[in-house]
Amino acid sequence: VLSTDRIIAMSFPSSGKQSFYRNPIKEVARFLDTKHPGHYKVYNLCSEQGYDPKYFHYRVERIFIDDHNVPALQDMLKFTASVREWMSQDEKNVIAIHCKGGKGR
Repeated sequence: VLSTDRIIAMSFPSSGKQSFYRNPIKEVARFLDTKHPGHYKVYNLCSEQGYDPKYFHYRVERIFIDDHNVPALQDMLKFTASVREWMSQDEKNVIAIHCKGGKGR
């Protein structure tokens, strides 16, 4: 997990066999709930797969971007508007962004 003051970039929060080589979803939730309780929002930029948003108290927004592809301008505008709104609500708010591998998007 790579973190700046208010932006966390990570790979897909996974369960089952994928959790052996990606971030286990329960550990990601524990990290966010411990370090940023009530002040995080997760952005799933992976079109290939999703997960139950209950792990993150339903503070998940999904934007469908195909792996190894450039996002559509409309999707980027939606994403940046959402991030701007979330970040402006409270100076403690952070975002956690992921795609599938944590590098592509």
